[in-house]
Amino acid sequence: MFEPRQIELHGHEVIYRIAGSGPPVVLVHGMVNSSRHWEEVAVRLAGDYMVIAPDLIGHGDSATPRGDYSLGAHAAVIRDLLAAIGVERSTVVGHSLGGGVAMQFFWQFPQHTERLALVSSGGLGQEVSPLLRTAALPGASALLWLIAHPRLVSALWELGDRLRRRGSGTGVYVQAVARALRPLERAGAREAFLHTLRAVIDVRGQRVSALDRLYLLDGFPTLIVWGERDHTIPLAHGRAAHAAVPGSRFETLPGAAHFPHLEDPDGLATVLRDFLETTEPVRIEDGDWGGRVGGRDLAKVHSG
Repeated sequence: MFEPRQIELHGHEVIYRIAGSGPPVVLVHGMVNSSRHWEEVAVRLAGDYMVIAPDLIGHGDSATPRGDYSLGAHAAVIRDLLAAIGVERSTVVGHSLGGGVAMQFFWQFPQHTERLALVSSGGLGQEVSPLLRTAALPGASALLWLIAHPRLVSALWELGDRLRRRGSGTGVYVQAVARALRPLERAGAREAFLHTLRAVIDVRGQRVSALDRLYLLDGFPTLIVWGERDHTIPLAHGRAAHAAVPGSRFETLPGAAHFPHLEDPDGLATVLRDFLETTEPVRIEDGDWGGRVGGRDLAKVHSG
């Protein structure tokens, strides 16, 4: 279950994982994460849903070409992957950077999106951790090579393990950082990370914002979930987005920081399952989108 599969798209290898059967749910990971990080959530949903988790281009085991690492490019690859495996519409769930990709997927391909869930999502405000702002600076490639050195990554993993054995929730966070750094040992992955990072973050913070488009989610099934201990992207971003999207749901996970799918997979899976079971999938036709974007009457949406 949840073993990697591969497909070639536009001449590049894309890795993805699938578990279960039923209505499709797409899980989009965050920066320097991969589909592997969704496993504990995926197995909890797989009894009733077909869970699909891609490795974004430049991440995990997918190709690391020199090319476009914008949110729109990532969303287009996911669209093409789903089309290639025969999935026409799905619920899209995105964590951190993946939340920005998930929203971009909805803006670009609303006819292929049935629900949207944002987990500690980027793109909802300027503030972001100093570490990510620093990584966007010129010359960060050399610094990244030092940070991702195998000895340092192993030391972080062991520190996280010791903290977990002592019962500290920080241990999960430290190991999540170590797990994220491990792929950056490869030069191609480091370059892809920097291209992705600089597409959305600069020294002043997040440079891509969805705030001017949140009105498009009015009436669309939208869930916003945040770890209450998140120091990477402020919890206040989630609260403000919830207030801006009428009818959206907002949930917090007290035991989680920025990686709810790793720190509290059971809690996150429970929230996602409740959202899936108590909302109807929505279908937006191509002809409806113009009315929504143009500010006329809300687009007609069709259940089922």
